[in-house]
Amino acid sequence: MQLPHGAVIAVVDGQQFALFRNSGNEAEPALAALPSPHLDEHNRAGGGGRDSSSANPTGHQIDEDAHAAAATAWLNHQVTGHKISHLVVIASPRTLGEMRRHYHKQLEAALVAELPKNLIGKSGPELLGALRGH
Repeated sequence: MQLPHGAVIAVVDGQQFALFRNSGNEAEPALAALPSPHLDEHNRAGGGGRDSSSANPTGHQIDEDAHAAAATAWLNHQVTGHKISHLVVIASPRTLGEMRRHYHKQLEAALVAELPKNLIGKSGPELLGALRGH
């Protein structure tokens, strides 16, 4: 996979959000960590039911969905504000599914790749290895 210079890699799970930027080139990518943004996680669109069943998500699932929605809202804002032109999203499968529900059309156009894996806490070289195997 070709990773354009300046591409942003967002690594997300149900609780954390890490960002990296390709400071190298397409032939020799090098990921530099970026500061994690503050997210507004007050969007509880994932449900709100009090019962715990598959039809009514638990509070933990609602929190994870809100985190995924907040991360996606931040990414949407960065893409529509022309601060991110190439984006890779790496997220646990459930989180990625929730994120996709909130993608803006411009974010979809900026996507270089998605990787449904939980790689939060991994280093730049480890992320590049996972992307190469994708």
